[in-house]
Amino acid sequence: MKIQKKHILTAAVILALGAAVFINWQFSGGSVVKPTSKELGAATYVSRDAKATADEASKDLSPKEKLAKMRVERSQSQDKALDESKNILSLSDSSDTAKEEAVRQANVIERRILAQSNIENILTTKGYADSMCFLSDAGCTVTILSQNMEKDTPLIIKDVVMSQVDVNFNDIVIVEI
Repeated sequence: MKIQKKHILTAAVILALGAAVFINWQFSGGSVVKPTSKELGAATYVSRDAKATADEASKDLSPKEKLAKMRVERSQSQDKALDESKNILSLSDSSDTAKEEAVRQANVIERRILAQSNIENILTTKGYADSMCFLSDAGCTVTILSQNMEKDTPLIIKDVVMSQVDVNFNDIVIVEI
């Protein structure tokens, strides 16, 4: 009698599992394998009048042009963050804590802008004219042209960064372009 109960219970579990698989198969459109967006041998037609996207266009830029573009984008994002802080300060219905936080954030951004500028200016005087510095809560990233990289360049860059901001040696990243 015990063996029959175990067999009945096992059969019921298998039947329930089979029903679940069948229902899933029905709701997934009846296909076992999901179609992928790319298929082997699929052709892509390109019009000669098509314009390149921003990412594709930036691939064709020289390293100096990339640095110039990054400077503009950094400046725009910093200006946007400062404008948002100023808007919070100008709103009369903002709470005092929101205004204090906006002032604090604006001060942090201004200190970062000044430190970034100082680091870039010092690197320029040391012979690395085409460099860029990005400061964040996580650390510092310095972008430099690969043609300017020498054996001692990483130590020089890290020394300059650490002289201007309080950041750990390991939190300074150097990117060559």
